Amino acid sequence: MVDEARLEQTDNGKSPTTDGWFVLHVAEAPWLRSERFGRGCRVEGDTRFPEIGFNLRVLEPGKPACLYHRENAQEDFLVLSGECTLVVEEQERHLRAGHFVHCPAETNHVFVGAGDGPCVVLMIGHRPEQAQICYPVSEAAARHGASVSQETADPSEAYGEMQLEPIEPVWPLFGA
Repeated sequence: MVDEARLEQTDNGKSPTTDGWFVLHVAEAPWLRSERFGRGCRVEGDTRFPEIGFNLRVLEPGKPACLYHRENAQEDFLVLSGECTLVVEEQERHLRAGHFVHCPAETNHVFVGAGDGPCVVLMIGHRPEQAQICYPVSEAAARHGASVSQETADPSEAYGEMQLEPIEPVWPLFGA
């Protein structure tokens, strides 16, 4: 039998503090904000899930979710609301609520907010034992401010001293 995880209230929301199953509304979970990359929900708390990464991102028009990259693991995405542009393998695709994107391992990609308001994207990815990531130079992603100037496999080199600030929980789709 698997025990229920303990959820504890922090200054920024509820987070699991023990292993186990749990139920948590994203309006109660910790949220972070980056000036360049927008807002995101961290349901995992400080301890990342070992097998599958889970991210909920709110993209403002013209703001990328991250830098154009590829990983050695499968990633999948579902646009829950709003509109965004997917830059994938140097191609652009306009997406809106309901679009699902599957990226096999080694697929270069990034999402950029589009339209007149926020876009919410559910992001899920496998976490292999030996995770590898690469940030290639991309002309298509550069048009959206989402490319590195020199290819690197080092996230700290790609992002530099990015500041993440805790923010009040955001849940644009439904009430808490």
